[in-house]
Amino acid sequence: MLTLGPTTRVFVAVEPVDMRGSFDALAGHVRRLHGDPLDGHLYLFLNRTRRLLKALWFDRTGWAIFAKRLERGTYQIPDAPPDVGQIAVDPAQLAMILEGIDLSARRRLRYRRRDRSGDPGFNDRLPEGIDKTTRG
Repeated sequence: MLTLGPTTRVFVAVEPVDMRGSFDALAGHVRRLHGDPLDGHLYLFLNRTRRLLKALWFDRTGWAIFAKRLERGTYQIPDAPPDVGQIAVDPAQLAMILEGIDLSARRRLRYRRRDRSGDPGFNDRLPEGIDKTTRG
């Protein structure tokens, strides 16, 4: 679990990055984006196919890298103007990016529990001790 302070900002690099690099290479990318890798902010980088993400963070005691590869789909980031190298995202957008949720979707689908009352064998599969006639 990554816990960020209230003053920590999150920046996403717009251009893809070679993911073979580690701490120093990613810190160099932050400097090329006119940022300071030692400022305590979180910097996200994506590869060309947007299936692999690395996050670089310096927390006063050392460097940390978080890496995640999506098994299905691609990472989606907010749209950026053509001449911008990085964009700032809020914690809610960060959570959606890390889950692989499309940020440009017009409407987020809610989880709906399937109505199983019409399933003929559903009552037979209830655990023992549950009254099959008073099921809600």
